[in-house]
Parts: sequence; structure tokens; C-alpha cells
Amino acid sequence: MTKTILLLPGDGIGPEVLAEASRVLDALRKNHGLDVSTQADSLGGAAIDRYGVPLADETLAKAKESTLVIMGSVGGPKWTTVYKHRPEQGLLNLRKGLGLFANFRPAKCFPALADASSLKREFIEGLDLMIVRELTGGVYFGEPRGISTLPDGQREGLNTQRYTTSEIHRIAHAAFTAARQRARRVCSVEKSNVMESGLLWREEVTALHAAQYPDVELSHMYSDNCAMQLVKFPKQFDVIVTDNLFGDLLSDAAAMLTGSLGMLPSAAIGKLDRPGLYEPIHGSAPDIAGKGIANPCATILSVAMALGMQLGRPDLAERVEQAVSAALNDGYRTRDLIAGPNAKIVGTREMGEAIVERLKG
Repeated sequence: MTKTILLLPGDGIGPEVLAEASRVLDALRKNHGLDVSTQADSLGGAAIDRYGVPLADETLAKAKESTLVIMGSVGGPKWTTVYKHRPEQGLLNLRKGLGLFANFRPAKCFPALADASSLKREFIEGLDLMIVRELTGGVYFGEPRGISTLPDGQREGLNTQRYTTSEIHRIAHAAFTAARQRARRVCSVEKSNVMESGLLWREEVTALHAAQYPDVELSHMYSDNCAMQLVKFPKQFDVIVTDNLFGDLLSDAAAMLTGSLGMLPSAAIGKLDRPGLYEPIHGSAPDIAGKGIANPCATILSVAMALGMQLGRPDLAERVEQAVSAALNDGYRTRDLIAGPNAKIVGTREMGEAIVERLKG
């Protein structure tokens, strides 16, 4: 049965990198029997221009009817004055509307990029960690929130950090389950020393671990220490599970260990029978949009995650990863990656072509 993919290019470099991911899907259909169909729609600033809102009801309906969604990125200076309907709200609404509570963000160092990190080779060579970020709760969604004027005339910005037992348990389940497919180690990250929500997080993760996952090693770490440890000794981690805010920050820090934000994919998953969302973790990079120099690897690797997690083709997921690795081994580099003496500096399309070429065999 043909599976359906909704493509949401978004803003900035989103359309450029998603175009290369689409070419990878085309190559897999043509050469490797991938049975999928695609359709496209708008999200973020592009949706504001088209529909007047960052996520139209009809777009969300299409997403719900699809097997999965692959997107580019959202946001840009054009829409900075429309905070109530800012582009990023479209992404938040999409995640919420699809019930995507678990965000898987791998940080893997490809061998050819071991010298592209800001850390020494011995600290990141062979790095393969997974950050599991809670995606639909916490400070990004908690109520009350907003900007108001106080009686004394000062303005106040308010956001609320809130988590419930069920929200913590379901993301912890996702992390422990992922760890069972890896090295069976989970580090739970919060700020229980100063935040009640963090204390609840630690208590509930500990209780769930004792009740259902004694075969997985569990440790705890404060978020500020985790940030330090990521740049001190990142290979100590296997799976990191954390809340929405800390997951956002820590996964960006982990991205630079691999050489560039342009190398990190992600998957947002809810119930197994509902569509997931696959996207690069980088932003829309409006400063380079339209120049054809963005790195498409994170978006292409997001396709690999989709193949393995929801399309039932782990064989093709491995093939795509190998194609990316082969292109890097052959010296292909976009400008965000530190180049060695034999590097071929290429643009977005050329990098995509190099990867597609290695999918033909």
C-alpha cells in the first residue's frame, strides 16, 4: 500500500534543503522500490502569506491524513512584527495538533567530519548519542503566559513551566525504549535543585525506571552540568531525556559537536499509528536563503529517520546514511563544514546530487 508524505518547505532555506530531500525520495522510488507519494503545502511565514495564519486548518488536516510529514524550516525577518501569528507558532501548532510529544534528536559524528568539530578529534570521533526531548509541554506551552502591563506601568512577560506525571512518563517511556535498542543507558536532565517541575521530573523518571526498566542504566544530571559535559566529554552519553526547553538548548549544543547544525536531523513522534514529523534541527537561516549554499544533509538524514521509524524501510534508512557518509568521505562539503585539503566546496544542489548519485547502486 502506497504511503503518503506531506512536504512543508517553510521559509528561508527550507525550500532549498527540502528540494534535495525530495530528490532523495525520488531516487529511492526509482532505484529501490520505495512506495510513497508526496504532496506539498505551506507552513510558517509562507502560510501567513498564503493563508493569513502560520498553519491553516486544511494543512493540519492534510498532515493528519498523511503517513508522515517532512518539513524544512520556518521564520524570518519578514514576519517579526506578527508575533501573535508568528511563523514559529505554526510549527508549535503542528506538533500539538499531531500529538507529537517525543522529539528524537541524534548527534552522530560522521568519520569524515571528525576534524570539523570545535573539539579535538579524540573527544568526538565515534560520537553517537540521542537526545529525547519532550515536545508538547513545559514552558513553551504552559499557561498562564503572555505579555501584560502592570499597575505601575511596567510591562511583564510571563511563561509557565508545568509538567504532569503522565507527560513525564510517556517521554521517559520513549527514552528507555530507545535506549534498549542502543547501549541501554539513559541520563535524565532537569534542574531539580531550583525548580519544582524538575524535582517532579526526577522523582517520576526514577519511579518509572524502577518499575519497568531495571535493565537500563539510569543517571541524573542538572541541565547546566549537562551542557558542560557535552563539550567536555560527550561520548559519556547514550540517551539523554529532558524537557522541552532544555532539550531545545542541549540538542543545538550537541549539533556543533558533529561539525554543523546542518548535519543534525530529528523526528517528532506521538502515537505509533499517527503521522510523525521529520525535520532538520537548524533554523531558516534567512541570511543565506536563496544563495544555494545551505547544507541539505540534516534534511536528507531526516528522510533516513522517517524510512526507519515509520516507512518500514530500515534498509533504505541505512542506505541513505551510507550515501551521505560516502559523499563526505569523497570530500564534498557545503560552506558550513570545515574543509580539509582535498575538499570540494559545493552548494546545496551539488551536495544533494552527490548523495543521490551514491544511491543509484
